[in-house]
Amino acid sequence: MCAVVLGFLGLVVLGVLAARVFVEARRLGQQVADSGRRISRAAEDLERAAVSAGRAVDAL
Repeated sequence: MCAVVLGFLGLVVLGVLAARVFVEARRLGQQVADSGRRISRAAEDLERAAVSAGRAVDAL
């Protein structure tokens, strides 16, 4: 009887830990996606600034 209870408790602990890992993995995925969007926006801003700077140099 004790082994059954310990086995059940072990499964419960593993289930809780698996749920925590799943939640943290989703959170990490969201952070990676947000970082990718920020990098993309920064690259677009940099490209626009380079074009603007190139036009300014050509105007001189």
